[in-house]
Amino acid sequence: MSSVVIPDSQAGTELGALKTALPSSAGSLFQLLRDGAPRTRADLATQTGLARSTVSARVEELLSSGLISYAGENTSTGGRPPTTFAFNPAARCVLAVDLGGTHARIAVTDLAATVLAEEEQELAISLGPAAVLDAVLQTGSRLLSQAGKTAQELIGIGVGLPGPVEFATGRPTSPPIMPGWDGYDVPGHLRGTFDVPILVDNDVNIMALGEHDMVYPEVSHMMFVKIATGIGSGIISDGRLQHGAQGAAGDLGHIASPDDEQTPCACGNLGCLEAVASGPAIAARLRASGLEVPSHATLIDLVRAGDLEAIRAVREAGRKVGAVLASCVNLLNPELIVIGGLVVTAGEHFLAGIRETVYSRSLPLATQHLRIVATRTSGRAGVLGASALVTSHTLSPESINALLAA
Repeated sequence: MSSVVIPDSQAGTELGALKTALPSSAGSLFQLLRDGAPRTRADLATQTGLARSTVSARVEELLSSGLISYAGENTSTGGRPPTTFAFNPAARCVLAVDLGGTHARIAVTDLAATVLAEEEQELAISLGPAAVLDAVLQTGSRLLSQAGKTAQELIGIGVGLPGPVEFATGRPTSPPIMPGWDGYDVPGHLRGTFDVPILVDNDVNIMALGEHDMVYPEVSHMMFVKIATGIGSGIISDGRLQHGAQGAAGDLGHIASPDDEQTPCACGNLGCLEAVASGPAIAARLRASGLEVPSHATLIDLVRAGDLEAIRAVREAGRKVGAVLASCVNLLNPELIVIGGLVVTAGEHFLAGIRETVYSRSLPLATQHLRIVATRTSGRAGVLGASALVTSHTLSPESINALLAA
């Protein structure tokens, strides 16, 4: 199992959990087994320095919970072969929710973020929190049944929202494209049906977690940029997801585009990157030139069909995104930028525009080893990240000890 990036606002909690959970506790011992590698009691005693009797007692606790299971026997050097134990991701499940401006992807995963059941549907965030979250709960219940899981096996729910979120409370904060959501108690609404830990974050933050954990666990400095109905980014620095003081870090879409000071944006300002380079902005530009572009899908089809006007518009939008990203590269010095969202599915034209501007406007030292690539999680980055967000919290030493005590 790959490593999971710890959100910056959780870092203190995670460190506190490690300090307050006794080194000899079952929760602490469980951390050694989370990588999925089978170990014997002797292996665990050697790694922890604990007495064999203590290790045996903790192993029995974890076995009884189902969080670990028998993994076979090691080769014997004489006498009875020692039994090995390993993490059992199937012991519990996670409900992972990725909400965009016009769509939702909802999945049930195991504790290693393997998708067990999944559904993508059209769901406008503008319908408001009650309608959207009720639809999520209805779909989530159906997917649990489809995956052969019960509500009692659910260990937590992770949710990504297309706007700024106060991570500590899970409440959206003045989200530009989410009317009626400001300050709404998202965890409280969901907990009315599923009484489990519920973690809510900005959708691009969880995409950054998902892409990192599943594809680039070795990268310590990266950005994930989503180009769809809106534009946003998730920032991982020194191996930690950065939220900023109020959860607004990475709000790339509302940085002023260097070449446009007139286009009105939904946030009330003029010339925001989202207003000139998002999917709707590209479609509006093409409609103004006489093309019929009623949806993102039509835009993508035009580009794939080789329509020169559409290709030029997409590439120019990529250049505008690149102009803003060039400043981010100089400021943050990431080693990797991953581009996701519906627009990037149109092909290399958008990426080419981004690369063209970033490499020409950024400092040579900052771009010396910089890679700019398309997402490799096929639209699943959000649900994979939501799952990772939940397990990083619920599988901590302190949480495991509380689960066993209950």
